[in-house]
Amino acid sequence: MMNVDSRHLVTTNWIRLGRCLALVAVGLGTLLAPTWARAQEPARLNKVIEAIESGQPAVANTHWRFVDMEHSPFSGALVQEVLAEMNEDRDPDGRMRLAPIVRIPQEGDEDFKWAVKQVLDIGGYGVILPHVDTKEEAVRFVQAMRYPPQKSSSAPSEPRGERGWGPGGAMRLWGMGGAEYASKADVWPLNPDGELFAVAMIESQEAVDNIHEILEAPVSAIMVIPGDMAMDLGLGPNPSERNHPEVDANFDTVLEACQQQTRVICGAGDGRARTQQRLDEGWMFFLPL
Repeated sequence: MMNVDSRHLVTTNWIRLGRCLALVAVGLGTLLAPTWARAQEPARLNKVIEAIESGQPAVANTHWRFVDMEHSPFSGALVQEVLAEMNEDRDPDGRMRLAPIVRIPQEGDEDFKWAVKQVLDIGGYGVILPHVDTKEEAVRFVQAMRYPPQKSSSAPSEPRGERGWGPGGAMRLWGMGGAEYASKADVWPLNPDGELFAVAMIESQEAVDNIHEILEAPVSAIMVIPGDMAMDLGLGPNPSERNHPEVDANFDTVLEACQQQTRVICGAGDGRARTQQRLDEGWMFFLPL
């Protein structure tokens, strides 16, 4: 019959053995688990970027919400109201169901930096800049969306950001502190970890003629729009249910140029009836009009 000390020794040895077996099981589980289970990447905040990174087109009302301040009254308070409303519509994982992308009223040849800052400080996930006709305008746009380069960051330092610091509303909406926000509030894919989407609108013959140069600027996407394109060409409004042939020809020119490179996303807006046609053509960021 074992004495108390012997029973204690046996019990202790069994506990040790159990711990060792548990560690072995954990190790085997880690080795045998699929890669996605071992190293889950943090979910994207911006569902536009998430869709594109997964090879899917990002379509308005499915992945993002178009907040138009160009042909509606521009008001920071109104943008704030829209974002507050969107903040109540979140997925089970806590992310906004749609990414808020705001079109500002200023055009590429105007002073738009202050409006970009207002939209981003309120909490926007992206900005659409109308009437970008040159590479220089597109580069200035990216600069307005970026913070100056930080010594602790490995993100590309050029083009040098010019955005001022004061994102209190954005930090609350994004649910993070200043350091984390600063690391994520950069233009994708220039910064692969960035969550901001910069869209340059192509709406004139000048922009189409300069498309290869514009695509050299590190914007996230370009977006061709038929309405202003038709007006710029002197054709008047597009007929109901279709575009002028010259407008569609410019769509083709831009798409061909865009697909010759791999960084800037090909985006467009067009009639809802042509949504599937445009997606089949290869447009990866789309606004049904």
